[in-house]
Amino acid sequence: MAIHSAAAHSSDQVLPFRESLLAMLGIAFVVMLVGLDSTVVGTALPTVVAELKGFELYAWVATSYLLTSVITVPIFGRLGDFYGRKPFVIASIVLFTAASILCGMADSMLWLVIARGLQGIGGGMLVGTAFTCSPDLFPGAHVRLRWQIMLSTAFGISTAVGPSLGGFLTQYWGWRWVFYINLPVGVLSLIFVSRYLPHLRHTAPDAKIRLDWPGALLITASLGCLQLFVEMLPKHGFSLGMLALLATSIAAFYALWKWEHKAPQPMLPFDLLFDPKLSTLFLLSLLSGFVMFSLMFFAPLLYQGGFGLSPQEAGLLITPLVACITVGSIANGRFITRLKNPNVMLHIGFVLVAISCLGEVISNRWTAHGVIACFMLTGGLGLGFILPNLTIFIQQESGREHLGIASALMQSLRMIGSMLGTAITGTLINHLYADNVHRALDTEQAGAWFASFADPQILISRETQSTVLEQLARAGHNGRWLLEAARDALIAAIHMGLGLAVVVAIIALWLVRRVPAISLHVKREPDVVTE
Repeated sequence: MAIHSAAAHSSDQVLPFRESLLAMLGIAFVVMLVGLDSTVVGTALPTVVAELKGFELYAWVATSYLLTSVITVPIFGRLGDFYGRKPFVIASIVLFTAASILCGMADSMLWLVIARGLQGIGGGMLVGTAFTCSPDLFPGAHVRLRWQIMLSTAFGISTAVGPSLGGFLTQYWGWRWVFYINLPVGVLSLIFVSRYLPHLRHTAPDAKIRLDWPGALLITASLGCLQLFVEMLPKHGFSLGMLALLATSIAAFYALWKWEHKAPQPMLPFDLLFDPKLSTLFLLSLLSGFVMFSLMFFAPLLYQGGFGLSPQEAGLLITPLVACITVGSIANGRFITRLKNPNVMLHIGFVLVAISCLGEVISNRWTAHGVIACFMLTGGLGLGFILPNLTIFIQQESGREHLGIASALMQSLRMIGSMLGTAITGTLINHLYADNVHRALDTEQAGAWFASFADPQILISRETQSTVLEQLARAGHNGRWLLEAARDALIAAIHMGLGLAVVVAIIALWLVRRVPAISLHVKREPDVVTE
């Protein structure tokens, strides 16, 4: 163990080029692990349910992962500030990979849900610690931007190939390999991280650290109840149970607020959350998550259910969105260090995202696929300008002692924004779709058939459509007209939902002017401890 001053190395990076490259390769493999899992599993889920049964637990395969990960991100982000990030990155790789194996071995839906919860703990640890390693290695923000292109590329490639890879593995090797594929990536990550990532600490080894366990428990209660409320709201509406979850989340957050103000080493420093230099950036992280997941989650439903496209055609239209996030991140890294005011890239990013959402709102079944792909491309570029800059700006302004928790808060708020985006937009779409379908059915005196049209999946499943159309024909109803009316109802509902995303993007654009002027020039950093 040795203590090195920042001046002992380049002021821009802690390690020489070769060691930096090997360390960043390890982090890139970790990023691929997270990116793959976030996209590859969804394709396999219908097959999983068909084999394991237990459709009532279908949503919980995703919910259990999100529930545990959104809780652990801020907790382990803070612990990484105290103890250094390398031990937690290694532990998270081991836990995530082991949980992936358990998922692949599942013989019931309950087993799979529990294993996904364990996997979410590992995923939250990864997001809370691994994504903060690059500012440790590269204190110079302009150098860090160039190196983070590796991470953006790794994430972009893994998310772009995830759906296709999931379909291939499920069809030819079986759905269990959707989880087993994490094993080789996890082993590569573990080798590179354990061998080449330095253990950097920003507190002295003999410094007395008091872990804020009450704070961790209150974070768990507040975020856990919020996650459950948001996930279950579209299905249950504002029932008594849902309101109880919301009230519990608010009460836990208030208790957290009171406790953390008197804790000597708070798990969640509220002074940081409401710091004038950071508060707007945190709010923009939440709004960007809202818009991004509203677009990514409901555009495929619009294309398949509304426009009647095949899953392959819909996938091709979505690909520019995912791919251009990487392209935008790479271009951003080349441009931003040359700008006198780096904040302008956030303005451009939110303008492009607003245009993309608006383009989806005005698209219809007769819009050329090339035009729709251009709207997706525009949104991807915009997100590529927004996401890395929010990360860099927050890391630049937070200070070394709060680097991990600041980055974790950003990731947590983006996840919360995505939950709110899918829940609020989903609830709006569900209600509008149901109302429009009711009116169409009543026009044909076919109100008794509402149960068949209540789930928009009927507009995607050819087999279900054939069955329902035969039954309607025997009953003397014009099934084709009703099906087209349901498509129109879904299109109108999703257009309204994505219109909300346009409004949120415009609000975010207005808020960008409140972001303080960011300087990406090198700041002298305090001593770090290298083990």
